[in-house]
Amino acid sequence: MDETAARAALEALIAERGESYAALSRMLGRNAAYLQQFVKRGSPRRLDERDRTLLARYFGVAGAVLGGPDAAELVPVPRLDIGASAGPGRIADDGAVRQMALDPALLRRLGVRAAAASMIRVEGSSMEPTLADGDAILIDGDRRRPGSRAALFVLRGPAGVQVKRLRLLGDTIEIASDNPEAPSPRLHPAAEVDVVGRVVWLSRALV
Repeated sequence: MDETAARAALEALIAERGESYAALSRMLGRNAAYLQQFVKRGSPRRLDERDRTLLARYFGVAGAVLGGPDAAELVPVPRLDIGASAGPGRIADDGAVRQMALDPALLRRLGVRAAAASMIRVEGSSMEPTLADGDAILIDGDRRRPGSRAALFVLRGPAGVQVKRLRLLGDTIEIASDNPEAPSPRLHPAAEVDVVGRVVWLSRALV
């Protein structure tokens, strides 16, 4: 489906349901004029993947109706049925693995190979406001080495599976939380930190 058809479909759904452009835009966390500009002016040119998914779920239609790929084009990505703790950590095995269907365009935009992608649920509050309890995060298993600039990673250790902000400092890795009320950052020898992969995307629409 081209974007002209996607705009027409969204406009028809909004009119049919008696919805407000402004209210739907705010539901997406956007400015009040966001959806009206998309439909009437063609800006943005394409809906963000997260926004399209939220709107499709809200209206109860397939994502393809609003410009997403057909189901046959989606890429299966394993979703671990456990949580990556954003708190003190928890002991967990690998849990059950389910398949999550993602838009291949999203993976290409993020530079993630489908074979290296996986999703996991966030638990706890220590990474707020960046990550909230219940968020679904996409992990790139090809990116397992932190750099000098801090970034979000999932790691596994004696405390269990965690999502934290990691930074490489010489031969050590700083492990930190984003919540100012969480414990202070701690340093660990880099060789002892088992990094699962880098967090490259989150969705509150997939929980």
